[in-house]
Amino acid sequence: MAEFDFIGVGAGSAGCVLANRLTRSGQYRILLLEAGGSDRRFMIRMPIGYSFYNSKVNWKFETSPQDALAGRRSYWPRGKVLGGSSPINAMVYVRGQRHDFDHWRQAGNPGWGWDDVLPFFRSIETSERGGNAMRGGNGELFVTDMAPSVHPLCRDWLLACEQS
Repeated sequence: MAEFDFIGVGAGSAGCVLANRLTRSGQYRILLLEAGGSDRRFMIRMPIGYSFYNSKVNWKFETSPQDALAGRRSYWPRGKVLGGSSPINAMVYVRGQRHDFDHWRQAGNPGWGWDDVLPFFRSIETSERGGNAMRGGNGELFVTDMAPSVHPLCRDWLLACEQS
């Protein structure tokens, strides 16, 4: 019978980073569990391939009815595949807004402010631009800079939104 020092539930980005860090020294063994199967699927491997509605790789959660949405439910896709939600979201990496983190801290959650969590984000990233005050340079998650590939009309549209 195999023995493990830790059991990790979820082989998404965070679970894989944690498992890697726990086992890197060779001191610990971890059993990493994932409810889903392989991520070797065409719509996952294809750049900008979406699997938002494929129940084989997505739990397809919904929120409870939301007052702010006139009682409607919000669709909450969550990955059911090796890699967690990263493979089903076209490999988009989003941290969240500074204001949200600071609001959580102000609501009585010490350690959840933007300045508190930024070092953790930086520690798991390797930014294609290189590490700096906002982006990591030696982490397990490689983050590609898509800015050079953005169509010029996208920039014009965003500028028009700002102006309006």
